[in-house]
Amino acid sequence: MKSKVKEIILSYSGSTKANLLPKVTGSQSAADLAYRQWNKETIELHETFKIMLLNNANRVKGICEVSNGGITGTLVDVRILFAVLLKSLTTAVILLHNHPSGTLKPSEADKNLTQKIKKAGELFDIKVLDHLILTPYGDYYSFADNGIL
Repeated sequence: MKSKVKEIILSYSGSTKANLLPKVTGSQSAADLAYRQWNKETIELHETFKIMLLNNANRVKGICEVSNGGITGTLVDVRILFAVLLKSLTTAVILLHNHPSGTLKPSEADKNLTQKIKKAGELFDIKVLDHLILTPYGDYYSFADNGIL
């Protein structure tokens, strides 16, 4: 009996010229862009974790949802997160998630996940530039600005 093995195909396509992509110049520009892209109908209902994919010039290649959870948390599979980063040839990333409660203080789980992703990113030369927590009202907390990245 012959065994069959599934074929895995990876692809990436982008048609926008890099110089036309939005540029992140700091936490405020990243938070503004992320908030504009967030679904306002669900931002105060449940936590969602997304990643902002950047090229070497800090231009945003895209924003990808990695996890969608419950009222007080969401489970992020770091392997899936890195599959997206590697497949998209991303050189830097900004981590994004919302707190439906409006609380801007990061939890210990938030801090631990950030360090885990940062450490894994070092192996692949992918820089974690920031981790932003967004609230339903447009406020944000930046790990980088607060010195805990």
